[in-house]
Amino acid sequence: MAHRLVRPLRGTMTRLLQQLQLKPSSALNPANSSRNYISEMRKEAFEGNILRLLRNEIQYELDHSPPSQPIPEFHLFTVDERPGEQWIRLKKKFGETEEIKVDVTMFDVSIPKKEPGGVVTEDDVQLRVTMIVNICKGEGVDVLEFVCSAWPDTIEIRKVYARGQKQITSPPYMGPEFKELDDKLQDSLYDYLEIRGINDELAAFLHSYMKNKDKTEFIRWMGTVKSFVEKKQ
Repeated sequence: MAHRLVRPLRGTMTRLLQQLQLKPSSALNPANSSRNYISEMRKEAFEGNILRLLRNEIQYELDHSPPSQPIPEFHLFTVDERPGEQWIRLKKKFGETEEIKVDVTMFDVSIPKKEPGGVVTEDDVQLRVTMIVNICKGEGVDVLEFVCSAWPDTIEIRKVYARGQKQITSPPYMGPEFKELDDKLQDSLYDYLEIRGINDELAAFLHSYMKNKDKTEFIRWMGTVKSFVEKKQ
């Protein structure tokens, strides 16, 4: 009789031990369960605050300074907005053989207009975008590139150099600083860009375009962060 009672008891103890091993420690320790609950509540409150701030900021931007639809063309240039990126590309044909590409960064330099020590506001800062002008005359011919600064109302050439069309492992010789060139040569190179539409009018357009893109990308960025925080694991 005793022998029959021992066998079922052993089976019951084995099952009980297996169940205890499968249960999380919080089931055995109420304090752990309480701490986990409080931690989860804090996490939800923290994320809820982030989401509230992001929603408020997005709504504020849309109500007070909404971006406009990007302009797809400027004169003969087509404009590739490059959503989510920090640059845009303009392209056009010139003459029978030339293809011109202009890669333009978002604002990368700001210079105060007032003397040092004064209070500088947004209106007192002069912004710059960088342009890389790529002029190609067909397959097998070197590309002529200009590195330029576009200020609010003027174009400034910084470098001029030629390179092959294929990517190379080492950078090409980029020549001297543009300001070190002969004055007449500088003027001629400015005229070279001018007749191709790389001029002060383009600089003004790019500044207007990039101000709008800056707003658009800021709102897009906040929306991306909001979506990430909202996503449940």
